[in-house]
Amino acid sequence: MEQALTRFLDTQQDLMEEIGALPLMEVARQFLAGGKRLRPAFAYWSHVAAAGEPGDPGAVVAAAASLDLLHVSALVHDDLIDASDTRRGVPAAHRQYEARHRDANGTGDTDHFGRAAAILLGDLLLMWSVEMFHTSGVDEEAIRRARPHLDAMRTEVTAGQYLDVAAAFGMAPHATLADELTVAERILEFKSARYSVRRPAQIGAAMGSPDPALQQALGRFGSLVGRAFQLRDDLLGVYGNPALTGKPVGGDVREGKRTVLVLEALRAADGSAASELATIVGSHSPSDADVSRACDIIEATGARSLVEQRIERDLEEALRLLQDQPMDATGRQALQRLALLSVRREA
Repeated sequence: MEQALTRFLDTQQDLMEEIGALPLMEVARQFLAGGKRLRPAFAYWSHVAAAGEPGDPGAVVAAAASLDLLHVSALVHDDLIDASDTRRGVPAAHRQYEARHRDANGTGDTDHFGRAAAILLGDLLLMWSVEMFHTSGVDEEAIRRARPHLDAMRTEVTAGQYLDVAAAFGMAPHATLADELTVAERILEFKSARYSVRRPAQIGAAMGSPDPALQQALGRFGSLVGRAFQLRDDLLGVYGNPALTGKPVGGDVREGKRTVLVLEALRAADGSAASELATIVGSHSPSDADVSRACDIIEATGARSLVEQRIERDLEEALRLLQDQPMDATGRQALQRLALLSVRREA
């Protein structure tokens, strides 16, 4: 996957140099050099599940790898929306462009330049993801079959991100905890599950076979694994080992994220504990003691155990779905392994 991405970026290098926009290319290469490759992996092995291993995998690999261009585009914009300082152990894109502006003694507002450059980088990566997919070498009929899933993926993640932002700013239904949970579940599905696993799996399957039943089954599989993947992130965001996650203990609490985990805890807690937890999560800068207390409250309500149980149920159902569908054995085995790696992890 990394080789395919590097080859694609190499085809853009001369044009970027001619334009004089190499700072966009340099940061793009940096962020595309790492990551889990989750979406390309599910796309590729779903193609294998539908059609068997290709004799020459280059075209399918390139089409699948294009999903990481889309992903990094979303990450660049997400970091800007969240005012994040880092990404994958290095400064976020807008912070890097701010630093370049300072180092060059640029004119105007440093923060404004950083934001503008990051927006343009994210836009460029999105356009490149489209180009890389359509020039991958996959035959036109396969591209045509996969396109509805890819179109939906782009729309769902963008609209899901809007819903997430709206919820964070009190612009989504939030009169009751039940309202908040409904919105949180919708975000879980559209921003995370469909984007991370469901649509990539369906894209790969559609490239490999016109069978709508298999695409539908892998879609259901993908939603289950994708939700479990994000719920694992929610747990790691509170209880993860900082040495493995790269985030402080209780990172999501510090950031005030009202995830499904936190909302379930608020629903289960008694009056005083619920009020205390809501106050800590709503604080702009909770102390270490406050964060520790919030983690204890969430644990005591049983919300952590509840989310763990849900993750395992979804994973088990997803694995059963794979067993029930006729597909290539190698593809099935790879998808099973990917599901386990996505859900049973510590980072």
